Amino acid sequence: MDAATTRGIPQLKNIEQVSEGWINKYILTYELPDGTDYVYESTSRKKLEAYRTGLLANARGEAPRVDAVCIVGETREGTLLMIREFRYPLNSWCIAFPAGLKEPNEGIRECVDRELREETGYRLRTDVDEPVRLLPQAGFSSTGLTDEAIQIVFAQVEKAGDAQPEESELIRPFQLSLGDVRRFLDENTTLIGTRAQLILEVFAARGER
Repeated sequence: MDAATTRGIPQLKNIEQVSEGWINKYILTYELPDGTDYVYESTSRKKLEAYRTGLLANARGEAPRVDAVCIVGETREGTLLMIREFRYPLNSWCIAFPAGLKEPNEGIRECVDRELREETGYRLRTDVDEPVRLLPQAGFSSTGLTDEAIQIVFAQVEKAGDAQPEESELIRPFQLSLGDVRRFLDENTTLIGTRAQLILEVFAARGER
């Protein structure tokens, strides 16, 4: 990170954890360039020390630790593997790509294959040498709220068996033909995740060239 980027930015002074659970809430105190304090609320799945370590690493420009994967799966028939999932914070079904949290010490490819099997009954294709392609770096899902870093993975997938979601996970896999992406975006009325919306828009634009 160059000097122009780091000059005059807020400096993290303190992190206070104010609630603990599946999602943890934190109060961040920064010193602004004019010397005044600024307090900001944030959330993270990470516990305090892991959260602090991650924030300091971000300030140093280090590559973020991957917290989750989002899987853009394509079948050999030329369809995209999508899901409709009931999302409790929305109280609604939501269109998305299969996704999930990465386990500690789990590789990206292993995480992708596991999440595919659990959520959809699909797996990485076994007849190709390298069925996954990762974007160059992980991205952040909601930078105004949380530190979650998500790795987008493009994957070649095939049916393996029945899905095995957790009891509380309500997931309905479906396939979307690449030729129908534009129509789907134009006609869909179900809530949709931003990642799915943007990625589908790229596929639609590619098909219109």
